Amino acid sequence: MTVPYKRILIAVLSALLLVATAASGGAATPPASPASGQQDFDWEIGTWRSTVRVLAEPLSESADTWLQFAGTSTVRPLLDRRANVVEFVVSGAAGSINALNMRLYEPQAQRWSLTFVNLRDGLLTPSVYGGFHNGAGEFYGDDQLAGRPIKVRFLIFRPGPDEARFEQAFSADGGTTWETNWLAVDRRTRR
Repeated sequence: MTVPYKRILIAVLSALLLVATAASGGAATPPASPASGQQDFDWEIGTWRSTVRVLAEPLSESADTWLQFAGTSTVRPLLDRRANVVEFVVSGAAGSINALNMRLYEPQAQRWSLTFVNLRDGLLTPSVYGGFHNGAGEFYGDDQLAGRPIKVRFLIFRPGPDEARFEQAFSADGGTTWETNWLAVDRRTRR
């Protein structure tokens, strides 16, 4: 792990700790009940082999070129499993993607926020919010693409205990139509 990478990871984890402490008023918070959703991501803790397809130019006229990547995804629990961080490192002919996904459970809203960190530019994306229903995760949010507002949808499916599928889609028409731009399949390599 390089020094800049360690600094970014420490800053991200520190920010998560501050947010969780502020949300609890600085006092220790008792663990959430299993029905609350706090354990929704427990199944994902561990290391996964990731294969990824990324649409080269989302929401454009040339939306038929897909880039291929492969690598690892490592999920670590934080704050008594009220948060977790995904370290995502993949590469392919088009280059590499090094990113973090910070996930934080909001007990008052009984939902998760997912915030992506691109280590190339060091920026946080606007969060998507949601949870799991009938075994599938659904998360929605607002963002911008090339200066125009878009909707973002992030879906998680579990075809089996050691396999997961992640799909991201954008909408430029307020959620009427969606264009998938990210497809990842993860297979567990280690718990």
